[in-house]
Amino acid sequence: MTTATPARRSAPSPAASPDETEWNLRVELAAVYRLVAHFKMTDLIFSHISLRLPGDEPRFLINPYGLLFEEITASNLVVVGLDGELVSPGEHRVNPAGFVIHSAIHEARPDAHSVLHTHSRFGCAVAAQKGGLLPVNQMSMEFYGRTAYHDYEGVALNDDEKARLVADLGDKNAMILRNHGLLTVGESASRAFLRMFYLERACEIQIAAQSAGQDLIFPSHDIAEHTARQLNNEHPSGADDHDNSDNWALAWAALRRLADRIAPDHRS
Repeated sequence: MTTATPARRSAPSPAASPDETEWNLRVELAAVYRLVAHFKMTDLIFSHISLRLPGDEPRFLINPYGLLFEEITASNLVVVGLDGELVSPGEHRVNPAGFVIHSAIHEARPDAHSVLHTHSRFGCAVAAQKGGLLPVNQMSMEFYGRTAYHDYEGVALNDDEKARLVADLGDKNAMILRNHGLLTVGESASRAFLRMFYLERACEIQIAAQSAGQDLIFPSHDIAEHTARQLNNEHPSGADDHDNSDNWALAWAALRRLADRIAPDHRS
């Protein structure tokens, strides 16, 4: 019987040097880029995933402009400041306009260490619907009452939009950019990815259910809210649910093994 190879740890040890810490974060973010490509949530060289680096000065890892997500590696990720400009000159350039949304959220939300934005097929389809994301499936209910919405203002090139975008996001970790796409944030790149995976899957299920031309069944508010709490590990006092709080860590470990199989060069 074949035993699965344990995932290599990306979290630095307490004694890790700053260089080791940054490298581990680079590898994690590169894995996320490759997984977004693997699950077909890309838009050529456009859209971005950013990750805050530790330190007193705000610095963020992001993809170099012009590379497909399939080409992203730990070493070719670039470092930008809150202005979206490269911290140090290098062989790659960055698209400052693509960082407008990310910089707004990073600056306003210290807990949002990673921001993931996509222009996926099903995400864009739901973003075009007046009713937004509907609680038509268990996967959708992870986001019940926990999804923000931001009206379309054109391509995100104007800094004036930042304040409105941040106000619309509030304290939520998922947002539908109307007529545009999807966005998730997380305390790590892996958490932002897992949220995006299921937000995208929820959109896909919704479009499939609507396309059948049948009346849709919606659970009650109480059931949808209860399910959202379960899926987000929000266990109220006295809850009888079994503990499943390691679900995201286990899922990410499996995804790291997948990234190592399909794109081992992401670590380079």
